[in-house]
Amino acid sequence: MTHALIVENLTKRYAPDRPPAVDGLSFRIAPGTTLGLLGGNGAGKTTTIAMLLGLLLPTSGRVVALGHDMATDRFAALARMNFSSPYISLPHKLSVRENLTVYGHLYGVPDLPARIAQLAGELQLAEFLDRPSGDLSAGQKTRVALGKALVNRPDLLLLDEPTASLDPDTGDWVRSRLEAYRDATGCAILLASHNMAEVERLCGDVLMLKQGRVVDQGSPAELIARYGREDLEQVFLDIARGTRAEVAA
Repeated sequence: MTHALIVENLTKRYAPDRPPAVDGLSFRIAPGTTLGLLGGNGAGKTTTIAMLLGLLLPTSGRVVALGHDMATDRFAALARMNFSSPYISLPHKLSVRENLTVYGHLYGVPDLPARIAQLAGELQLAEFLDRPSGDLSAGQKTRVALGKALVNRPDLLLLDEPTASLDPDTGDWVRSRLEAYRDATGCAILLASHNMAEVERLCGDVLMLKQGRVVDQGSPAELIARYGREDLEQVFLDIARGTRAEVAA
């Protein structure tokens, strides 16, 4: 398989008289690579991820995940995909072990107790494995969310702000685990983030979105050089404020 994810002319309109939330988006992600999806609030990142997961039907366009067309065969792909966002909470009254067990069964994970024990060791979950998820700190919840995202050993991982609201040490820990998993398994990752240092570290290629459209694309180093800036955050601000022409001149 050449590409883990192929997106062609993906468009989403919520109403005929409104601008599209996502407008003709096309990109590809190869196994073992991370693509950054960047843009301000309302740029279309979350809508895009929802369509990739099959939670929203696109108005037009095509998504092929892990060789399966998401319009006709999405359940075959979903078994090998996963998703994580700090904005979606796991059931608070269930323990961490119970949550991982529920999601593991949903994904049909073989030898699930052994997989949970493995994740508990790798992600430092053991000390609160039987504690209700609602009683955990923000950092602990993030580790549990990462465990849920990795429970089925996904070949395609979609991440929406995976380190939002975390302290620098915990954020660095999460990024290290994501890098280790990707490098060990060849998993393809789509990362939507507002943390530009995180994107520079994890992503080989970046799509810059504005009002649902790709307005620029390239590696972090290419974008920084193209705009004559010192880091990706300054590039992001140029694009968000529409000052690219002034910078290029």
